Amino acid sequence: MVDLRNVSTVTEFILVGFEQSYPSTRTLLFTLFLALYGLAMAMNGLIIFITWTDPRLNSPMYFFLGHLSFLDICFITTTIPQMLIHLVVKNHTVSFASCLIQMYLVFGVGVAECILLAFMAYDRYVAICQPLSYAQIMSRQVCVRLVGTSWFFGMINGIFLEYMSFRNPFCRGNHVENFFCEAPIVIALSCGDRLFSLKVIFADAIVVLLSPMVLIVTSYARILTSILGRASSSGRGKTFSTCASHLTVVVFLYTSAMFSYMNPRSTHGPDKDKPFSLLYTIIAPMCNPIIYSLRNKEMKGAMLRALGRASLAQAESV
Repeated sequence: MVDLRNVSTVTEFILVGFEQSYPSTRTLLFTLFLALYGLAMAMNGLIIFITWTDPRLNSPMYFFLGHLSFLDICFITTTIPQMLIHLVVKNHTVSFASCLIQMYLVFGVGVAECILLAFMAYDRYVAICQPLSYAQIMSRQVCVRLVGTSWFFGMINGIFLEYMSFRNPFCRGNHVENFFCEAPIVIALSCGDRLFSLKVIFADAIVVLLSPMVLIVTSYARILTSILGRASSSGRGKTFSTCASHLTVVVFLYTSAMFSYMNPRSTHGPDKDKPFSLLYTIIAPMCNPIIYSLRNKEMKGAMLRALGRASLAQAESV
């Protein structure tokens, strides 16, 4: 047992990240992650622009997709710029308040994205299985409420998880073995009943990840049953193509999040945590717009029209 009266107050954390790598390796990682970050920002920004300005994409699916891209931009901006700075400077120190804010945003935006993906699966179910009632069920007002619900529960859940992560004083050092303030790693540095906090976060992850997963699986099970009963093979192919995009995004996000927050800490380590952290902090947000645009003819057409208008405007200004 630790005597909490003798515990010193931690005012800052040191993000170990990739500081033990060779300088040449850090330079390579900086170049790679900067390119991935720029690509993710550009692609998600383009999707936001075209889904909010192109009248041909005035449907609930693209309304949700625009908000998903906005969440992706928020998510990668909370972690990647800081990681890029730490790859080129020697000082990896972050204040206690910065770590707290970063963790809250990761929790809030991450949970909001999980819930939004479940609503997107429900939207596909209504569009495919109840096409005659689709416009009435998924009205603009309903879509706005669903997006608001995902943000609301994400932010409220973030406050709860933030409290569980920082409720104990810290007495086991201040070196965080990752490139951002990830909750299980930060909790491992605290005193008091760390196991209780980890159990609560584990239980919360079960609810936050598995509840939307149940809605996603149920929606796609009904979609599968519906399309298998159709005679048109072309109709099946188009439906499968649309749904495959969403399922690919779900697999990317949920697999990495489940490993980070639903596995026992004894199975973790810096070499195992960092790859999965990278998967859901930068790879998934970068892949989301690529997956949706490459598998969707309407999105590809809208992107080409947007890029064409930009090129024309640039040519006229010269």
